[in-house]
Amino acid sequence: MTPPETPGQGKAAKAPEAAPAVSLCLTTLTQRADFLRAALALRVATGGFLLQARDRRDDRAEIRVGFTASKKIGNAVTRNRAKRRLRALSREVLTTAGRAGWDYVLVAKPGVTTLRDYALLLSDLRGALGRIHKP
Repeated sequence: MTPPETPGQGKAAKAPEAAPAVSLCLTTLTQRADFLRAALALRVATGGFLLQARDRRDDRAEIRVGFTASKKIGNAVTRNRAKRRLRALSREVLTTAGRAGWDYVLVAKPGVTTLRDYALLLSDLRGALGRIHKP
């Protein structure tokens, strides 16, 4: 006996338009040259991470973000945890406080990014963006 299908399942189900964890206005940096250009631009150190930001000065109205966690952070598990936390921060803050046409790189700090309270990391990122974009 097969269970009855509820609405939204089986052949009648519609595919989701976008994955729920993916933000539509953020694009991930993948090219090494983009990371190097961001490293030469503005920098703000916070208690939980380092924020590097660069105005691309181009016509594309997208926010691009990259994440860096070197081996100084720890083993692969620790580095991945740090990058997951930084990705969550960027989805929550950069979608509203970031500026279109800018590249942002969040660099994890050893022993801090993975252990710091998430609410403090949020306030760190908001404060760092305020310092970068001050008039």
